[in-house]
Amino acid sequence: MSPAVSIIIPTFRRPARALAAAQSALAQTCSADFEVVLVDNDPAASAMAPLRALCDTRVTVVHEPEAGVASARNAGLRIARGEMIAFLDDDEIAPRTWLAGLMRVQRLTGADVVFGPVRTKLAAPPQDHREYFEAFFAREPHHAEGLIRTYYGCGCSLIRRAALPSAEPFSSKRNEIGGEDDLLFQEMQAKGAKFAWAPDAWVWETPDPSRVTLAYTLRRAFAYGQGPAANAWAGQRNVAVVAFWMAVGAAQAVVYGAAALVACLARTRRRAIVYRKCVEGAGKVLWFPFIKPRFYGLALAGKPATA
Repeated sequence: MSPAVSIIIPTFRRPARALAAAQSALAQTCSADFEVVLVDNDPAASAMAPLRALCDTRVTVVHEPEAGVASARNAGLRIARGEMIAFLDDDEIAPRTWLAGLMRVQRLTGADVVFGPVRTKLAAPPQDHREYFEAFFAREPHHAEGLIRTYYGCGCSLIRRAALPSAEPFSSKRNEIGGEDDLLFQEMQAKGAKFAWAPDAWVWETPDPSRVTLAYTLRRAFAYGQGPAANAWAGQRNVAVVAFWMAVGAAQAVVYGAAALVACLARTRRRAIVYRKCVEGAGKVLWFPFIKPRFYGLALAGKPATA
């Protein structure tokens, strides 16, 4: 008999983190039957042996040699047997009631996708900008439980498989730049999909210490800023929407650029937040695909594995 839910965890050269995420998934107290699908996305298959050491009949480990976040997610879907698909990132740790919380809200609302909060747990408190980093890696919009009109990233989500537009719905064009989930949910929303929020179904985000830097987070902020215009162009070549976001970005870059200069000179405690808003504005203006920062897949192929 097929399980009701498949929990998919993609990973790239982070076997220790993937194991921790998988162990938290296996500890779920959800009454529904579930399986855990682990996708090793390293072309060299560096995580296969450590992940297979889990020795749990509910676990399936698959190797996807085409490096990239979209390819990894699609590979998980090919193997998954559940009618409900939960996604957990390899740097996320789920409390025991996480899956039950997502399932309860899905049954209550009939939503096609349910999202939950993400809370940051830093391995070591940084000397500067701790509040900024904790907020950056978190997802806490404080919606009430129930249907919402917006969507979020794939990590910490539950998707009704029948609502997906195709068997492999994540665009491989986003393998290195990310945003494959935004593109999917944008398409689903245009087709009438319903989204919901489960405030009690939260997970811990445990970012790699190498990412807890201004340099990394501001590159990500630039990419986040590029998202609205880039998605409008990728979806329907909507020039009016692209122009709107570019205008918003220009105003944001000017206003927060001036504020960032003052904050930098004054060394204010919250200056990193102002930097982020300025950089996001610049991203809205400079949304063009040929300058998209690359964070996944082949962009990481030359980097060593981490914990």
